[in-house]
Amino acid sequence: MNTREKRFLDVNDVCEILGVGKSKAYQTIRKLNKELESNGYLIVAGKIPKKYFLERIYG
Repeated sequence: MNTREKRFLDVNDVCEILGVGKSKAYQTIRKLNKELESNGYLIVAGKIPKKYFLERIYG
Protein backbone atom coordinates (compact mmCIF):
# COMPACT_ATOMS: atom_id res chain seq x y z
CA MET A 1 0.00 0.00 0.00
CA ASN A 2 1.34 3.40 -0.95
CA THR A 3 1.83 6.02 1.80
CA ARG A 4 -0.65 8.30 0.02
CA GLU A 5 -3.40 5.71 0.39
CA LYS A 6 -2.89 5.13 4.11
CA ARG A 7 -5.01 6.84 6.73
CA PHE A 8 -2.51 6.05 9.48
CA LEU A 9 1.25 6.29 9.31
CA ASP A 10 3.49 3.83 11.15
CA VAL A 11 7.05 4.24 12.39
CA ASN A 12 8.58 3.34 9.02
CA ASP A 13 6.50 6.00 7.25
CA VAL A 14 7.49 8.64 9.81
CA CYS A 15 11.17 7.63 9.48
CA GLU A 16 10.98 8.06 5.73
CA ILE A 17 9.12 11.38 5.79
CA LEU A 18 11.26 13.02 8.48
CA GLY A 19 14.54 11.32 7.62
CA VAL A 20 15.12 10.20 11.20
CA GLY A 21 15.75 6.92 13.00
CA LYS A 22 13.10 4.70 14.53
CA SER A 23 13.58 5.94 18.09
CA LYS A 24 13.00 9.58 17.04
CA ALA A 25 10.02 8.51 14.91
CA TYR A 26 8.45 6.65 17.85
CA GLN A 27 9.09 9.68 20.07
CA THR A 28 7.32 11.92 17.55
CA ILE A 29 4.37 9.53 17.23
CA ARG A 30 3.99 9.34 21.04
CA LYS A 31 4.10 13.15 21.35
CA LEU A 32 1.46 13.69 18.66
CA ASN A 33 -0.73 10.90 20.06
CA LYS A 34 -0.60 12.55 23.50
CA GLU A 35 -1.84 15.78 21.90
CA LEU A 36 -4.71 13.94 20.23
CA GLU A 37 -5.60 12.05 23.40
CA SER A 38 -5.66 15.25 25.47
CA ASN A 39 -8.17 16.64 22.96
CA GLY A 40 -10.45 13.62 23.46
CA TYR A 41 -9.50 11.56 20.41
CA LEU A 42 -8.94 7.82 20.48
CA ILE A 43 -5.43 6.85 19.50
CA VAL A 44 -3.73 3.78 18.07
CA ALA A 45 -0.37 3.09 19.72
CA GLY A 46 2.51 3.17 17.24
CA LYS A 47 0.47 4.89 14.54
CA ILE A 48 -0.56 8.45 13.83
CA PRO A 49 -3.37 9.72 11.60
CA LYS A 50 -1.73 10.85 8.36
CA LYS A 51 -3.79 14.04 8.11
CA TYR A 52 -2.91 15.18 11.65
CA PHE A 53 0.75 14.30 11.21
CA LEU A 54 1.07 16.31 8.01
CA GLU A 55 -0.77 19.29 9.52
CA ARG A 56 1.51 19.35 12.58
CA ILE A 57 4.73 18.80 10.65
CA TYR A 58 4.10 21.04 7.64
CA GLY A 59 1.51 23.43 9.04
